[in-house]
Amino acid sequence: MTNGDLGDMGGELEDPEWDEGMSEILEMVGRHIRRWRERAGLTQAELGSAIGYTEHQVSAVERGRRIPKPAFLDKADEVLGAEGMLAEFKEDAEKVRYPKKVRDLARLEADAADLGAYASTVIHGLLQTDAYSRALYRRHRPVLDEDTIERYVAARMARQEIFERTPGPFLSFVQEEVTLRRPVGGRMVQRAQLERLLEVGQLRNVEIQVMPTDCEDHAGLGGSFMLLDPHHGPKVGHTEAQQFSRVIAERKEIRRLDALYGIIRAQALTPRESLAFIEKVLGET
Repeated sequence: MTNGDLGDMGGELEDPEWDEGMSEILEMVGRHIRRWRERAGLTQAELGSAIGYTEHQVSAVERGRRIPKPAFLDKADEVLGAEGMLAEFKEDAEKVRYPKKVRDLARLEADAADLGAYASTVIHGLLQTDAYSRALYRRHRPVLDEDTIERYVAARMARQEIFERTPGPFLSFVQEEVTLRRPVGGRMVQRAQLERLLEVGQLRNVEIQVMPTDCEDHAGLGGSFMLLDPHHGPKVGHTEAQQFSRVIAERKEIRRLDALYGIIRAQALTPRESLAFIEKVLGET
């Protein structure tokens, strides 16, 4: 589910997941940064050096081609003497950090009281490490440019703020064994991802289960899906395959997915057995 030098690659906002309103916000932020930089008498390279970014990155931000991170805005504000005026754009930048297709999903996750997910091909997005997610996007076909990859990774990592909510929602995940063993990004990335699963699996409101490959009875062969029970509104489902994302609201379909997820959880290893299994795979990696 749903994933070095990051200079100007050209055309990075010309994709169907970016809309005109998002571009206008970024262009507005970029204009203000450029004006403050010029007022301070600094070149893009000099500003970049002062705040720890490359000239290409500063250029991309000023032209509205890259979403500035909070640290970028804070450092630029300090170096340029903007007295908080650039730092205030962090909220605007936050609004455009999600690609269009995941904005509704992110909102549903943010309001979830209970979330259950079955992932059959890769580690679920809410459980992915930064490096694992980046490796997945770099294998995307057609090839994505680096700025687009970084935007998507940032959006995926931002969704993981769900683990920091208080009180936290109940989150359960069932991962196919193959997702643990596939060395996405190489062995070091794989090891860090397994360690992340063990870390998250210790949280009191999180349960991670593994579906062993040798399990003969398996109700989840139809593919990955997620169920979200929000604080406000009816339960919904979400599926994603080959870059096509779909939110499911029909009650009949939700009842079917609900029953299916219950069967999958019953067939999988228990949470305790699963953590032990993940530790075993980590030891073999």
